[in-house]
Amino acid sequence: MAICPKIRVGLLPRIVLAIILGIVFGQVLSLPWVKVFTTFNAIFSQFLGFMIPLIIIGLVAPAIADIGRAAGRLLLMTVAIAYLDTILSGILAYGTGSWLFPAMVEGTSRMVKVEEAITIAPYFSIQIPSIIDVMSGLVLSFMMGLAIAYANLTTLKGAFSEFRQAITMVISKAIIPLLPLYIFGIFLQMTYTGQAYRIMLVFIQIICVIFVLHLFILLYQFCIAGGIVKRNPLKLLLNMLPAYLTALGTSSSAATIPVTLRQSIKNGVSEEIAGFTVPLCATIHMSGSAMKITACALTICLMEGIPHGFTVFMGFILMLGIVMVAAPGVPGGAIMAALAPLSSILGFGSEEQALMIALYIAMDSFGTACNVTGDGAIALVVDQFTQMKKRK
Repeated sequence: MAICPKIRVGLLPRIVLAIILGIVFGQVLSLPWVKVFTTFNAIFSQFLGFMIPLIIIGLVAPAIADIGRAAGRLLLMTVAIAYLDTILSGILAYGTGSWLFPAMVEGTSRMVKVEEAITIAPYFSIQIPSIIDVMSGLVLSFMMGLAIAYANLTTLKGAFSEFRQAITMVISKAIIPLLPLYIFGIFLQMTYTGQAYRIMLVFIQIICVIFVLHLFILLYQFCIAGGIVKRNPLKLLLNMLPAYLTALGTSSSAATIPVTLRQSIKNGVSEEIAGFTVPLCATIHMSGSAMKITACALTICLMEGIPHGFTVFMGFILMLGIVMVAAPGVPGGAIMAALAPLSSILGFGSEEQALMIALYIAMDSFGTACNVTGDGAIALVVDQFTQMKKRK
């Protein structure tokens, strides 16, 4: 008797299907049915709000503790370069978005007549207060991570590692499976109130800009690296193409490490430096992710009238570069880690967070590909500086 193989559908197809179904059913379902999903969303958003500080503590503290084990100049140099590049990518996204996005958002407002938003109240809601607020969770994560790293607190490190496993399980078994239904409810409600079409028009334009930006980031990374090592940057970038394509297919920095490592060595990086920088950068170098999240966040700020001055966004980008060290290996890692600064610094509520998740995951593989390909540029720079130091 033949057994049918179990078909596994990825998160991206499920979210795309949820958006499509939300738009379709939002045009045909009556208000009582819409309120059923509004009720689910109200409860799920409370649960998500409860989980955000715990996600930060469970993911960021162990990640900082793990990075801190390999102390030394090489570590500091690699971390500094990776962090600065991540911040620069975020600033680039903010600058480009401030120039282009307002016209895009305003243009869709003229094209689509959006009536006064109808407030659809849930049948009931459940309040789930957070154990700790987001900023306190961030401070606690940094404090515990650094303490574990510098004082070698093995017992505490084991406890936080197990807590990370528990949080990762909640994300993969509860949050991620329910996320498509949550996003379906968001788009169902937006379609019913007449807002979905405008948002989709904006999203399509923003995705095109982000795609061009991620190619530009790769070009400037390898132009700088090529200038430092005095080699053709385009040839160096083309050598990293297998890593780019692998990341595009897997959407995982960790899964791409062997390919990134091999191509970095092919580019002339010593095995010792490549073996150190590539796995480390897979954890801390998030230039593509920072660019995408910043661009998406700015878009939503413009659409919702949320304050988006440079000072506010600079603080957000600086914090984003730190919290995303928790991203690799976790489902929807970068955007899940980013929920804390999105909430605490930019003031995003549950609906804005859901839109961020949907928009980010739609381009997840491109951000990962940008991250890992850029790791090859950092490996070249670190290797060159190391060789110069040895010659002195």
